[in-house]
Amino acid sequence: MTSHGRALIVVDMQNGFCHPEGSFPRIGLGLEGADAAVRNAAIAVKQARAVDMPVIFTRHLYRLGRADEGPALIRNSPALAVVNGLAAGSWDAEVVDDLDCHHDDLRLDKVRFDAFQWTSLEPLLRGLSVTRLLICGVVTNLCVETTVRSAFMRDFPVTLIEDACAAKTRRLHELSIEVLTSYELAKIVRVEDGFDVGDPD
Repeated sequence: MTSHGRALIVVDMQNGFCHPEGSFPRIGLGLEGADAAVRNAAIAVKQARAVDMPVIFTRHLYRLGRADEGPALIRNSPALAVVNGLAAGSWDAEVVDDLDCHHDDLRLDKVRFDAFQWTSLEPLLRGLSVTRLLICGVVTNLCVETTVRSAFMRDFPVTLIEDACAAKTRRLHELSIEVLTSYELAKIVRVEDGFDVGDPD
């Protein structure tokens, strides 16, 4: 079996966000349901690999000195800089071990919510002949939703694996899913549905 022009994007499932000892839990911004989301994302990654679907792991991280963090994000979570969270090259910035991210896997580093902004994601997808996306990750109402919207505006149909996502609260997660559903910005599925749900009609 092959991927039929699809790719799986796993958004920001890094130690800083998803591990109990990561920077976000340490500054009081831990994610409700992160453990379950990671477990389900690991299943999604295995499903993708089983059908030769490209898997792209995004990482939100900042260079030494954090000049690329920017004033808006500094204001958004000032405590993150205090603990040097998501610093490039740190354990905090790495993809969680549960996802079995290999050295030869596709990784894409970003400094904004949108995985398309200032990155090579779009040319990478075009080069892989990808026309449809499956997306999961964190944080549902921030980086995940922003990336889904950006993909939609670039004419990539999106399937969002909602139980492989997490936000600060379950309510914020549900609100994001409601917004994406109400304007049909993404098809919403669960990991148990498998990947046939992402096939063209």
